[in-house]
Amino acid sequence: MNRLAMLLLSGLVGAIALLLGGCASSYQARSMEIKHTMLVNPDILKPGTGDQALYRYQNPDAKGKKYTKMLIAPVLLARSAELDAETLENYQKLANNAYIYLVQELQNDFKIVQTPEPETLRLQLAILDAEPSSKARNILSSVVPIGIGISAIQGASTGKQTGVGEITVEFKISDAMTGELLGAAIDRRVGGKDPGGMFDSWYNADAAMKYWAKRTRFVLCTEGGRKDCVKP
Repeated sequence: MNRLAMLLLSGLVGAIALLLGGCASSYQARSMEIKHTMLVNPDILKPGTGDQALYRYQNPDAKGKKYTKMLIAPVLLARSAELDAETLENYQKLANNAYIYLVQELQNDFKIVQTPEPETLRLQLAILDAEPSSKARNILSSVVPIGIGISAIQGASTGKQTGVGEITVEFKISDAMTGELLGAAIDRRVGGKDPGGMFDSWYNADAAMKYWAKRTRFVLCTEGGRKDCVKP
């Protein structure tokens, strides 16, 4: 391949990488297949639009209801019986971290409680599936020119670059006193080429959990009609 062709290929690869989010810790997957759920009947979920979750449900009667408190349930693991001991340990770390991230974000807008009370939302989250990144493949596809090119092209065609991790979660929001379902969602995020993912196999999945905690706060803020909502 001559030098001009190499430069053109390099430029194309760079452009594709920028379109994919380049060095982001995680970004929303292009699509997903709902294989199983833990919290809601999947039949009620409809495809999201724009930057919404890939599948979602919103109770039309939830508008205008006032909630000042939040009960965050322990994070569930959908595949715990199928996992080997090491993978289960990493899934549990993700679940523990997700709970912490949710508390850190939502305590800014709600009083965090441990039992149902009036004006209380119950937030439930389940990890449906998660995959670690491949350290070797991630490094090769991030620093070796041919690997970078292959990764960018794969990302453009499939929505997921080479060697990165991913995670799929399910959310459920209900009235803590009555159990009325107010909203639900299933979303999938895949890793970007953030350097952290080259050295920690579960970095991308954990970064997605941080994003979802911020996103949950943002959605509840906007649904509550507030003006100071910060979009992640």
